[in-house]
Amino acid sequence: MKFNQSDVNALMEITSRPELVFVRGNGSWLEDHNGKRYLDFVQGWAVNCLGHCPASVVKAINEQSAKLLNPSPAFYNEPSIKLAMRLTGASCFDRIFFANSGAEANEGAIKLARKWGQLNRKGAYKIITFDHSFHGRTIATMSASGKPGWDTIFAPQVDGFPKADLNDIASVRALIDAQTVAIMLEPVQGEGGVIPATAEFMQALRKLADEHGLLLIVDEVQTGMGRTGKLFAYEHAGITPDIMTLGKGIGAGVPLAALCAREAVSCFSHGDQGGTYNGNPLMTAVGVAVFDELTAPGFMEAVNDRSQQLSEGLARLSAKWGMKGERGVGLLRALIMDRNDGAAIVETARNSSPEGMLLNSPRPNLLRFMPSLNVTAEEIDLMLRRLDDVIQQVRA
Repeated sequence: MKFNQSDVNALMEITSRPELVFVRGNGSWLEDHNGKRYLDFVQGWAVNCLGHCPASVVKAINEQSAKLLNPSPAFYNEPSIKLAMRLTGASCFDRIFFANSGAEANEGAIKLARKWGQLNRKGAYKIITFDHSFHGRTIATMSASGKPGWDTIFAPQVDGFPKADLNDIASVRALIDAQTVAIMLEPVQGEGGVIPATAEFMQALRKLADEHGLLLIVDEVQTGMGRTGKLFAYEHAGITPDIMTLGKGIGAGVPLAALCAREAVSCFSHGDQGGTYNGNPLMTAVGVAVFDELTAPGFMEAVNDRSQQLSEGLARLSAKWGMKGERGVGLLRALIMDRNDGAAIVETARNSSPEGMLLNSPRPNLLRFMPSLNVTAEEIDLMLRRLDDVIQQVRA
């Protein structure tokens, strides 16, 4: 493929993109229009949980696309039922609504909580969320998010999302009033810098919610589907949330998300929730294939082995370069640097020759790592060696 800057001007300008076009991918590797390969430790922001073009996903798409694409959500279809049964069977939830993106699933969670508040808490509508949280890019999910600056960018915000401090139960308790209906959080704040909620905090939130008759919502768009070394991150704390959202990894690269709820909370009336493509058989057939791979014997054990390897390797790099350590859960990890050269490291890694490497810096002093869950030990070692070289180049 020939790359012309004028050609891409047909796309709306929403972010700064490098002058390269990716044309194919396999596993942990991408290839651009010039034939250059890149070791990918971003994987579409934790989307490609099985890497690029996994055989099981390709097979599911090919087979289902020849059968049925979209009968409309007004009718049942077989793959959506199969995936819903798998999710309820593996979790504490009873009902599933399929969506197309994590933001859409979170919108659904907000709507469901507010509907529940109308029926059970005299119209209570406020949902306590957290500073530095990220719940999506719709108006309501941006309002729920605690990302700095998002309170004014598309003002006025949707009302009803007071912000507490992660891992500070007193800050949550102080925000509860008669209009509070729920508490919503990411078990690990990904965009906020890979900051985990402690198990003790998650347990305290469940207790606090029970004391006040509130719902507990976990946004597992980034942490769900094996990313943290368990199928769902809430399992680390041994709690039972009322609502959970999934996205990213559930589709392994295709647009699929899910709103999961316990029976007692599933209070939508007919017409309250829907969507043209929601639960279509093509996407949910992929979800079935992904679920079956993630729950195959030995898969999650391998995720935890690779997690330990990545954690230890990042800790060694931190010690070597005088950085401030690493953190995370499972294969969602961050290297906390001692200076704001994250962007330079990302660019240098991408431009390295003969092969590049894709990294992510959500904050200037931090690198985030989201490899495929089936990344190999050799690929992690290769990434760590190359990252060491890149840091040397940037800081020379």
